Amino acid sequence: MMKITIPQSIRSRKEYKRKFNLAELYRAYLYAPRAIASLIRNKKNGLLDEQFIERLQLAVTEVNGCAACSYAHTRMALNKGMSNEEITAILNGDDTVIKTEEAKAIMFAQHFADTRGYPDRETYDEIVREYGAEKAEIILSAVQLMMVGNMYGIPYSAFISRIKGRPYKDSSIVYEVWMLTGGALCLPVALVHSLLRWMMGRSNQPATIVAE
Repeated sequence: MMKITIPQSIRSRKEYKRKFNLAELYRAYLYAPRAIASLIRNKKNGLLDEQFIERLQLAVTEVNGCAACSYAHTRMALNKGMSNEEITAILNGDDTVIKTEEAKAIMFAQHFADTRGYPDRETYDEIVREYGAEKAEIILSAVQLMMVGNMYGIPYSAFISRIKGRPYKDSSIVYEVWMLTGGALCLPVALVHSLLRWMMGRSNQPATIVAE
């Protein structure tokens, strides 16, 4: 069994690096089905390497500081052949391990997370110019899906830490339960909403990139 190692700063987290609300989680849900479909297609046609996808998602997780997602994606990345050293470096925000050909995509992933899913148009346009429209869509899908995981995983991480007797200092049981139960309850509604948007031909790109 592979040993999973994540940075001490994540394992011993006692406060949020970033918090989200239920409205932000609902909005992120709207992009998830098409993002999943895009990543499934990529897995079949291999347009982007699976390790590349993991590096994008680890970069998003580093910005948001989700302990649960860091653990889960460390396991996924190890299974896909990445080294513990590379994974730890990404989770520590160390850009020295970034491959030149992936640098712009990684920076976009960080920018996407830093803007809470509202990247500026010019940044995404640069990704399209650098990688082409098809690959840019996959990159966008990977970071959108990771944002969903982080938004749900962050309060989950806080709740688990509370159970272990280490509550986050800037959290509350009300917030954690509200996000976890509210997120689960609004998911079916968000999926129907997402399907309707899809049927209407609405873009999966954030409104700051393409006006809907």
